Amino acid sequence: MEEILFKKPEFTEEEKYYLEPFFTNLDKSVYSVVLLPPEVVGALSSRASRSKDDLRVVFLNEFVKPFLESEYGRAWKNFIDFLHSYGYEILFANPKARDFYIKWLAEYGDDSISQMAGVHLVFSSLSQIAIKHFENQRIGIAPIEKSTRYVDFGEKVNNHYLYFLPPEVEKASLKNDYEKVMNAIFDFYIASKEKYFNYLIEKYPEEKERVLKAKTFDECRRILPLATLGQVSFFGNGQAFEYLINRSLFHPLEEIRWAGKRAYEELSKVIPAFLRRIEKEESINYQKYLGERSLRLLKVLEKIKWKEEKIDLNENIKLLAYDEDGENKILAGLLYPLVKEPFDFVLSKVRKLSLQEKEEVLEEILKDRKYRWQKMPRALELVYLKFEIKTNIGAWRDLQRHRMQTLINKIFSIEEGFEIPDFYKEIGLEKEAEKIISLSENLYEKLSKINIFVSQYTVLFLHKIRFIQYQNLREFFWEVELRTTPQGHPDYRKVEQEKARIIKRIYPLISKYLFVDFNEYEFARRGEEEKVKERAESLKKFLEKG
Repeated sequence: MEEILFKKPEFTEEEKYYLEPFFTNLDKSVYSVVLLPPEVVGALSSRASRSKDDLRVVFLNEFVKPFLESEYGRAWKNFIDFLHSYGYEILFANPKARDFYIKWLAEYGDDSISQMAGVHLVFSSLSQIAIKHFENQRIGIAPIEKSTRYVDFGEKVNNHYLYFLPPEVEKASLKNDYEKVMNAIFDFYIASKEKYFNYLIEKYPEEKERVLKAKTFDECRRILPLATLGQVSFFGNGQAFEYLINRSLFHPLEEIRWAGKRAYEELSKVIPAFLRRIEKEESINYQKYLGERSLRLLKVLEKIKWKEEKIDLNENIKLLAYDEDGENKILAGLLYPLVKEPFDFVLSKVRKLSLQEKEEVLEEILKDRKYRWQKMPRALELVYLKFEIKTNIGAWRDLQRHRMQTLINKIFSIEEGFEIPDFYKEIGLEKEAEKIISLSENLYEKLSKINIFVSQYTVLFLHKIRFIQYQNLREFFWEVELRTTPQGHPDYRKVEQEKARIIKRIYPLISKYLFVDFNEYEFARRGEEEKVKERAESLKKFLEKG
């Protein structure tokens, strides 16, 4: 596999001159960003979420060109000239600089230093399977991906819809079958999107077009397959990227092996000292250990003759385990730093407090907390909750990105069923949607007989997935309060609302301070345009003041 399908940017020679110092390449789908100030590269990476364009194109059009036309244009040109004469590798990757790294790495160790160095890596085009593989790492990386809630995924590149064609499918001589189904899915995505948008315009003539478009994307994204290609930008430290590469090079899927190899190639231009262990024998053995575990487990299941049973579970949100003494432990954790007794002794005294006394402690601590971004005390981390959740994959994708939790999901499949979104009935496309789902599932069945990992590409966002979510109560507050805001997608709002109802029953004292929105909203994005303008004006005043 040489390159993935992506919209290759085209630049003039002059444009290349302005861009080359800041990217490790201008013509490949994987690249690293260098030499840009943190605020600029942060803003640029954030555009991965809302823009359909390659980030190098975004940087050219939204930063370089306006800057050249400003009063600082001459200074910018001089800076570019300097970087071409003394580029990144000359300044920071020369033998003298490498001697410095070698000295300090030898003295302090790889990990302690590589944790302190951050770098940006961009994949212009990866399937949802690969993106979730990388995001599932959680610690040491921060991802921003192309949003199915804001961006139209119906465009074509080289007369090809934005879906990944796995090499494994071609080797199995199923390319024609695969492409026929994928093309039908994306044809239907476009047709339903256009029909539903026109339906909304007619039904809500006074509503803003941006709000109606957002609702259209929210609803229509559910039919997209996990083969859908998207852009994702990562910020991570050296240690995290070393692990990201290690856990990818022997993965069962060729796409992920390729992406890991390309990440290694591009990051080696920027942080080679931190990746020097990748090709060592012990690292290769580690890569096999990480990448081949699922395959080994499948063999074990076959060896022990594991018999799967079909179990119908109606419960979508199930609390598997919780600490019955949770609220007392929170109170003890709040008091512990300020008293002289050991924790067990403090906890025993807390248990003897009256309900009113416990309420007084919490009230005194939390009475000034007015907004969800004001974090709950760390004492809530003493209490853990374990849920088993069943929801559609579209909603799971958003919940999976929360890092301070242990999330274990089943492999993507059609086994948990699906739910036809109501809007298809509203616009008279319910039967057509069922046909598309049937096409997807038939293809899944074909591929799963050959390779259960490859068959995941055919699964749709609307198919259900079951997963375990193990999180402390502080993270629970953060997630529920964020994911039940009016801007949230209706699918994951329902999950978080039900979790909140459960916690209100088992932890009545602390849950009084949970900012959960149980309301239902017809439009998730209403009023967002005004909020964006307010934030822009506020930021402008702040920077002008500085």
